[in-house]
Amino acid sequence: MDLTFAPDLNRRVSFLVAKLDLKYIRAGNIVCFRSQGATSRARARIWSLPKIWQMALGVEAHYCLEVLAQYFDHMSPDDQERTLIHELMHIPKNFSGALVPHRTHAHRTFRHYHDTVETLFRSLETKSYQI
Repeated sequence: MDLTFAPDLNRRVSFLVAKLDLKYIRAGNIVCFRSQGATSRARARIWSLPKIWQMALGVEAHYCLEVLAQYFDHMSPDDQERTLIHELMHIPKNFSGALVPHRTHAHRTFRHYHDTVETLFRSLETKSYQI
């Protein structure tokens, strides 16, 4: 699998964090990548930096957002936007370096997760791919 930095996605993520008023997310601590040759069927995934690694390295929480180019780059711009929003929703409100799962005790269905992504997507007057 080959990874390359994706500054275009970093710009889109920063835009989404600002426009969706996700104040708890430090966009500067999210690094975006495009991968080629990954065998996963996911379109994108987010990677965390657990607390033990933060302490060992002497850094604060960071996240890596990876898009699998063979799927993501062929999606419509709107679906790409939804996918980026979906990945941002995995970041907890305390920006701790942990990840929020799709299903929680409060919301046991994936449908709730999908509805939240769609609500956030529709709230955007301007999309990140339009800037």
